[in-house]
Amino acid sequence: MEDASRLMARVRKRDGAAFESLYDAYHRLIYGIALRILGDVPAAEDVTQAVFLKLWSSPELFEKGNFGAWIGRVTRNRCLDVVRSRALRPQSEMPETMPADDALEDTAFASLDAAFVRSAVARLPDEQRKPIELGFFGALTHEEIARQTGVPLGTIKTRIRTGLRKLRAQLDGVVTA
Repeated sequence: MEDASRLMARVRKRDGAAFESLYDAYHRLIYGIALRILGDVPAAEDVTQAVFLKLWSSPELFEKGNFGAWIGRVTRNRCLDVVRSRALRPQSEMPETMPADDALEDTAFASLDAAFVRSAVARLPDEQRKPIELGFFGALTHEEIARQTGVPLGTIKTRIRTGLRKLRAQLDGVVTA
């Protein structure tokens, strides 16, 4: 693999292949740090996505030095932001009737039989339906869905969230409070 400093020089020139090489080389490190600090798979996936988004949108932040150590510090700092945010909004202060965004699937699927849910999912646009089916009915992680479909991880997450919101809207009159 090409040296990370050289890859970053190419990323500054908007070279997508260089960015993919960096992702392939460092996503496990970033995800591992995030998971160790946060102890939460979805949050670790979100931090991994945020770190790579920052890397792509602001490649000038890395000037020189040990890229692995630098990206590790960026990940750690992002995780600490998440931890601080959680401390400011403890779960116990959330109203019981309002589900957290990460629990949309729990709200939509509670009290419904699988056939009805599958029918509602089938009415979603294919770009949202397919990742939802792979994730919830196929038990794949967001990363596995991205790899299997060849769609970027961030796009997969957005499509799932959008699809779940549409699904929730379809099922809104059926879900019991």
